[in-house]
Formats: sequence, C-alpha cells, structure tokens
Amino acid sequence: MLRRRILLIEDEESISEPLASALERDGFDVVVAATAAQGRERFHAESPDLVLLDVMLSDGDGKDVLREIRSASRTPVIMVTARGEELERVLGLELGADDYVTKPFSAAELAARVRAVLRRVDAPTSPGEAVLEVGDVRMELDRHEVKSGGNAVELTVKEFEVLRMLLENAGKVVRREQLIREVWDTSWFGSTKTLDVHVSALRKKLGDNPSSPRFIHTVRGIGFRFASSEELNART
Repeated sequence: MLRRRILLIEDEESISEPLASALERDGFDVVVAATAAQGRERFHAESPDLVLLDVMLSDGDGKDVLREIRSASRTPVIMVTARGEELERVLGLELGADDYVTKPFSAAELAARVRAVLRRVDAPTSPGEAVLEVGDVRMELDRHEVKSGGNAVELTVKEFEVLRMLLENAGKVVRREQLIREVWDTSWFGSTKTLDVHVSALRKKLGDNPSSPRFIHTVRGIGFRFASSEELNART
C-alpha cells in the first residue's frame, strides 16, 4: 500500500522529532520543516497528502503559510495550536484549515485526526450522484468543484462536505449533530462552534448576506437549511 506523505511544519524539535517518528510507525512518510520558509519550500517540492502546521513559528505566522497553501491548493491542513488560542483556531478555520489539534496532544490522537481527514478526501463518489445543483450553485462531486453563478468557489474539504450535505437536503433542515457526525467524525469531541465557523465561511464564499441569507438559513437551536430551487427561483 502506498504510504501517505505528511508535511510537518513545526519549529520545536522536542515536538517534531518524536511526532515524526510516531507517525512513521503509524504508516506515514513524514517530511519535517522547522520554519515557515522551509515549510513553503517543502510543500511545493514534496507535494504532500496532508500538512500539519504549527500556528506559531520562529520566522513567521503559520496562518500566512496556510494562506499561501490555500491560494494554490486544496491539500488538507491540520493546524496545531497552544491551549487557549481559540481565536487562532477560529482564524485558521476561516482561512481554510480542515481541522486543528491543541497542544498538548498524544501522537495517537493526532494520527486519528490525520486518518479521518484523509478518509474524507478519499471518499468515493456515489454512482449517479456526480452533480448537485440548486439554483445557480453547482457542485461536481467527482471533480470536487463548486460554482456559484458560474464562478468557481474554492472550498476546504470540510466546507465542501458541509455544503454537500446541505445541497443534498435542499429545502430541508439538517440538524447540527448530523452535520458534526457526518462531516467531522463519530469521535469528534471539540466545540460545535467549529461548525458555525465553517457555515460562516461558506456564506462568505457564496456571497450570502448573513443577516438576510439567500442560500444558507439558520434554524435556531436545530441546524441549517439550504434554500430549495423553488425559493431561489422565486427570488430571481
């Protein structure tokens, strides 16, 4: 079986060395970068399957590295943050991170997060369901592409999956717990604010006004609903 390549961008050797060894024992190939500059260089040189990216680096901000990655690629990124850096986590998710893990963490937990994200990336498309289209929002599942009004919309893996579930159930309410369970993982134990961050990012990318949304509507205390084709057509 082909080993998946992980790029670990971490400036603390006391973390990067044992973590790289643990991930390699778990079946991954690991490339380590000790600075933001090295991380950028090795991302383009190595074409990793996933990036583990520390928020605080000695020569720069991990969020800037994330911005650069997202400008050219949808490679999944898991941010690594210190305990209490909730604002950093939220900003990272808004910029396109697919998940985050908080220090201190176990190698087993991180490996489980890596596998969960890669499973979502690798999930096969169901036959006959290659395209979802509601109003002028079109999702091509096999190509992992979204267009709104004919314009390409760049989404992270999790944003894509949240939107997929909403489009599949257009006109119906999708409960928060269902979105968390299906898009994240059955073992997810983080804050459900993560879901709100992703929905907020989706609205922004689709050009939705959060105070008077056209596409994604909040059903308070229950979940979210994507407008039906009939609703959208009635507004045009």
